[in-house]
Amino acid sequence: MIQPRLLRLDSMEQARRLLSDLGVDPAGIERMAGKTRLLNILLEHVPCGAANILKQEMLTLGGDAAVARGTVTCSLAATGVLLMGTLKQFQALSQRLPSQPFGLAGLARQLRKVLDQIQSPPQQLHGRGVMLSLKQPCVMGILNVTPDSFYDGGRHAGLASALRCAETHIKQGADLIDVGGESTRPGAPAVSEADEVARVVPVVEALCREFSIPVSVDTTKACVAEAALAAGAHFINDVSGLFFDEQMATVVAKADAGLFVMHTRGRPEVMQHNTVYEDLLGEVIGSLAQSLALARAAGVRAEALCADPGIGFGKSVAGNLELLRRLPELSVLGVPILLGTSRKSFIGQVLNQPHADERLFGSLSTVALGVASGVQIFRVHDVAATRQVVDMAWAIETQG
Repeated sequence: MIQPRLLRLDSMEQARRLLSDLGVDPAGIERMAGKTRLLNILLEHVPCGAANILKQEMLTLGGDAAVARGTVTCSLAATGVLLMGTLKQFQALSQRLPSQPFGLAGLARQLRKVLDQIQSPPQQLHGRGVMLSLKQPCVMGILNVTPDSFYDGGRHAGLASALRCAETHIKQGADLIDVGGESTRPGAPAVSEADEVARVVPVVEALCREFSIPVSVDTTKACVAEAALAAGAHFINDVSGLFFDEQMATVVAKADAGLFVMHTRGRPEVMQHNTVYEDLLGEVIGSLAQSLALARAAGVRAEALCADPGIGFGKSVAGNLELLRRLPELSVLGVPILLGTSRKSFIGQVLNQPHADERLFGSLSTVALGVASGVQIFRVHDVAATRQVVDMAWAIETQG
């Protein structure tokens, strides 16, 4: 008896490999690979005339589209549309829409852009004078030179201790080091610009003098970023997504540095006061898209940008879990994704682990999930363990 099997094919490369193993003709592999990938694409506030055309076109192509009741008769002004089909069907849809009315030619352009981003994730991230390869996921080692960070506060306050930590991170497989001079844990008080510069700059200078690894600086202040970049830093990691200091993007652009932008809701002292969202992924993606647009407008190169959904920043436990479950949706941003879950409190709440020292295994589970979901950079305290998890998960995902 022939026994059916279900197959999960998450990438074009996996589809091509399977078809090749089946002995499919090479020309047929390229023709059929896109048909193996089922996608769901949500469109919001679509005029009913356009929605009806979209539904008809998808049905003609063998896919489908879900719309609100009343759309067919145009008794509604607009509707949401959930398009469901294979990659191949969506590619065909994008070719059929330009001749249609209701602004669908513009939608076709946006659809082609999304499809390109799904099929071709970024392979490089550029910083000031450096290039980080993203052909496989990278590990960013955390180096906090703060007295009050939630896990390692006070451990690396001295320069010698900070250099020992960085050296350990490098030996354990870190691809870059992220230096922080101000805690961004929930409820953390603000630090003056002068104090933050005094903490960060000597460490950056020493790191760049002693090691060849790229260095990022975690700050929301443009003057701190400027000093850090002058000291040799290659990237700026702005957890405010450029919203706390309007000069930040200009400073980064002027130095031709790389930039990580993150989503948050307010400053650390208040960000957990409001963790209710009507549409969590919609707001996170929309805010990050705005941050990226601000960066590009200031002159930051597109290939120097990376986005972070901000796990633990203005989100509830349920919100953090939803973000982790839906990480692949962030690919629409068209930039590499950074994930920072290391030892955070939501892990402790899920696993009943009140102390950050207990949360290594929970952190590593999010890393493995992140690799499978397309995350390309992981910001962590535990480099050695993370390096092994990243490399093993990547092998599972890519090696046949």
